[in-house]
Amino acid sequence: MDERAYAIMMRMTIHPLFLPILFSIVLYGNISYYALILSSLIIHEVGHIVAAYLCKVKVERCVIMPYGGEILLKGGNSIAPKKQLMIALGGPIATLCCIAATPFLDPLIAAPLLKIQIILLAINIIPIWPLDGGRIIMSLIHIFYPRIRVVEFYLTISLILISGTVLITFILLPKSSFLLVLSIFLFIQIVNEWRYRKYRSAFEKHVIKRLT
Repeated sequence: MDERAYAIMMRMTIHPLFLPILFSIVLYGNISYYALILSSLIIHEVGHIVAAYLCKVKVERCVIMPYGGEILLKGGNSIAPKKQLMIALGGPIATLCCIAATPFLDPLIAAPLLKIQIILLAINIIPIWPLDGGRIIMSLIHIFYPRIRVVEFYLTISLILISGTVLITFILLPKSSFLLVLSIFLFIQIVNEWRYRKYRSAFEKHVIKRLT
């Protein structure tokens, strides 16, 4: 991997929302568990970065989130859908590699690491924007049926599903406090994407039609 890819990994930052979660883990004395969580998230994001590198797409920034991370790619929506799909798959593939490696690790590390990896993978493959599962679905839409109404319909479904999740996790408080915070964060992300829909007509003219 060249110096540019290495520099991107060195510029990884942690989203402020994630810090209280990590601090709460440290306060309860689970520092080793904190280290495994943070390491797992970094490995997951490195998977995306490596995929972007292989697809020759420049990564400008990477922010570690509670569910994984957000990567800012040069070109944004103008990146070819097939490349977007490969980049979206990079994180889950890295997590699967970690799961495959756990049998070869010390049992004291392997058991909690396996649990963390399974939870991380399970969350990320949920087909809701902006999780990896949602980005995979969005890439497939752009590849097989690139129409603005289909994109809006998918975002609407994502908004409905995450709204239901927020409601359920709120009812199940306090046991679901982490999931509630995560759900609210995803809800805000989807709402922001939904507000952007008025600009998607221009996007369809300049990008989607070029791909059909």
